Amino acid sequence: MQVLRVAACQINTVVGDLDGNVGRVLAALDRAEAAGCDVALFPELAVTGYPPEDLLLKPGFVADNRRALDTVAGASGRCAAVVGFVDAGYDLHNAAAVCFGGSVLGVYRKRHLPNYSVFDEQRYFRPGEGDPALFSIAGVPVGLSICEDAWNPSGPVARAGSGGAAVVLNLNASPYHAGRQAERERMLATRAVDAGCALVSVNQVGGQDELVFDGASTAFDATGTLVARAPQFEEDVSVIELELPAPFRSRLLDPRGRPRIEPLTVVPVSEPDATPGERPATANRVHGLVEPLDELYRALVLGTRDYVGKNGFSDVVLGLSGGVDSSLVALVAVDALGPDRVHGVAMPSRFSSTSSHDDAATLADRLGMELRTIAIEPAHGALLEMLAPTLGDRPPNVTEENLQSRVRGVVLMALSNELGWLVLTTGNKSESAVGFSTLYGDTAGGFAVIKDVPKGLVYELCRHRNRQAGRELVSEEVLVKPPSAELRPDQRDDQSLPPYDVLDPVLAGYVEQDRTAAELEAAGFDAELVRRVIALVDRAEYKRRQTPPGVRVSAKAFGKDRRVPITNAYPG
Repeated sequence: MQVLRVAACQINTVVGDLDGNVGRVLAALDRAEAAGCDVALFPELAVTGYPPEDLLLKPGFVADNRRALDTVAGASGRCAAVVGFVDAGYDLHNAAAVCFGGSVLGVYRKRHLPNYSVFDEQRYFRPGEGDPALFSIAGVPVGLSICEDAWNPSGPVARAGSGGAAVVLNLNASPYHAGRQAERERMLATRAVDAGCALVSVNQVGGQDELVFDGASTAFDATGTLVARAPQFEEDVSVIELELPAPFRSRLLDPRGRPRIEPLTVVPVSEPDATPGERPATANRVHGLVEPLDELYRALVLGTRDYVGKNGFSDVVLGLSGGVDSSLVALVAVDALGPDRVHGVAMPSRFSSTSSHDDAATLADRLGMELRTIAIEPAHGALLEMLAPTLGDRPPNVTEENLQSRVRGVVLMALSNELGWLVLTTGNKSESAVGFSTLYGDTAGGFAVIKDVPKGLVYELCRHRNRQAGRELVSEEVLVKPPSAELRPDQRDDQSLPPYDVLDPVLAGYVEQDRTAAELEAAGFDAELVRRVIALVDRAEYKRRQTPPGVRVSAKAFGKDRRVPITNAYPG
């Protein structure tokens, strides 16, 4: 029985940091060599980081990416390295290079280019064509595929299997959303069984703008049995030992029969280890998956940490109102960066309650973060006086309310300018959906931590974090008091919006599932409610286009996922 030792290297790359990415690859390759691995597998476009987007339109960037790959290849030794990079000729290709003994011995080009959801690969790349080659690594015939290739049931994994591969190595940059890992594993297990060979899938980890990559690299044997899984949301080099029966045996026993298919060309890379007994002992690890709420929370933490760090910020600042949304953002920020790098600002107005300020102070104390108080009443009063001749004797309305929010935005941005802190906004997905926010007020900032988290889930995540801590971080008083922007006396959110437990399911249907008004009504939602919510969502599209990026945790977030025209006359 053949044995192949694979290092699944789920690393945290930085888009455009070619030298840094080379360093990350080489550090992991050193670990793979020390562990006696035959091949180290790296994520999709590991050299450039994923997704490089319009950096690919720069010929200099593409040329530098090739030079970076040559550096990796030149450092390769007895452990082959399969590394994602941009291959350039007449067109660009999303590709994987097989590096061994100081050279690039072969290149695989991605066949299936995703062009949906957050993906735009057909904008940049041309798909690979023709039959791909196999690579004989440690005497084992190995096929390659890249991310979307594995999702196609009749695609490159199946062809590699039918062409003689004993194992297929799959490079990924597969973004996280809730429930995604279960989808991946069902698909990969099926693909391994259908191809009649083992399958190792490595995924990158880390945050890149709105996207979070969760790692959780996996390996399956030819029966579809999970034999290894790397941890979620952590960099890791997983050493996986695959015992591979002769590929022809599973094909001979395949009840679907054996259609005549030509074997694939095999490129020699390396011979079997002559002294396998001298390799360090290893055991495959199957890390458990974290439970759904914790998975979601970790995604928020990782996305925030990497957005702050990769963009060169040291500290963050947020308006801490004593409400549940700003409480969750503070929790995430402190877990991502540490309390010394998170600064809260309470900005009371004439309508702010004492209890809200007390709740903010209690949270800051429990988290060990700074809280400073800057009253906005002087600025609010001055603006009202300044505008009085123009506004005349009209009764107070949303104009006066929004002035308070905009003053708060000015205060936070002033601190950002002076102290270099990144402003975190605190709006949730439910509010963003219906436009329950103030443009250039509470939407002003650099990163929107919970912009893809519905209001109901905000409460669940706060309670989850309390349970993790074994004590109240967010006070129960905060979790049970009616939500309020506190921009007028006795204001509550439910005076302007349906209750969130009524609103959120309608938003999920309209925004995430793309249902029409008629379909929502047919599903049992109140017709008047549906029409009102749809009107609010559509009317707020222009606001959302002007808000900062934030962590994507759902299957369909505002932004790249959902591209609805601002000028739009379709009635739902």
